[in-house]
Amino acid sequence: MSGQDESQGLPAAPDPAAVAGRERLTERVERTGMFGTGTTGDTSGYGGLQVRRAPRLPSPRPYGSYFDEMADALAASLEATGTSFDKAVEQVVVANGDLTFYVRREHLLAVAARLRDDPALAFEMCLGVSGVHYPSEAGQELHAVYHLLSISRNRRLRVEVTAPDADPHIPSLLDIYPTCDFHERETWDFFGIIFDGRPALTRIEMPDDWRGHPQRKDYPLGGIPVEYRGATIPPPDERRSYE
Repeated sequence: MSGQDESQGLPAAPDPAAVAGRERLTERVERTGMFGTGTTGDTSGYGGLQVRRAPRLPSPRPYGSYFDEMADALAASLEATGTSFDKAVEQVVVANGDLTFYVRREHLLAVAARLRDDPALAFEMCLGVSGVHYPSEAGQELHAVYHLLSISRNRRLRVEVTAPDADPHIPSLLDIYPTCDFHERETWDFFGIIFDGRPALTRIEMPDDWRGHPQRKDYPLGGIPVEYRGATIPPPDERRSYE
């Protein structure tokens, strides 16, 4: 609570929850409604919902845990191959106990090779790649997220790469991490990210003749009637809409 501290006659300290709430309201609105769609009516009843997202800021040193050691080891490894860490890694973020390197896509292959082959890093396995779509991030709308595991050192790392909607190309890591094979196809299928330099970038979930990429935020909610135990459920654009 805020107001007067009756015991001291001084203003009470601001309520941390109230301060956090006011700060939250200054953040950018990431989407409105439950699903963020703008192509069909919001049928969830949450059309007035505003989802806010804090800007992504780089984390200061020290990062904590083994994260500083990893960042230094990658920097030294890249320097040995003639690549600057600052040129290859756009940002380093520590959040929720995870370390994330935001890597520029033109340097992804070099960074991934050093992460795998340098004994000081030894990230032998990539657990896969997934996609994210942020329409509000102009020029960086598409994100590919890689989760790496060092079995020998029992360490984990996230690598994130961005691409614009207008040029959705990211180099394939299939030759470095073969486990990315089906995951790259799935990310292409659902988000439309084109992984260059790999064979057979074909759909893996949706039919081959499917149009569009259904997990993008700008993809329509529906339009295909669904039958369930004899009852026909209308597509979202024909259901009752809450405005």
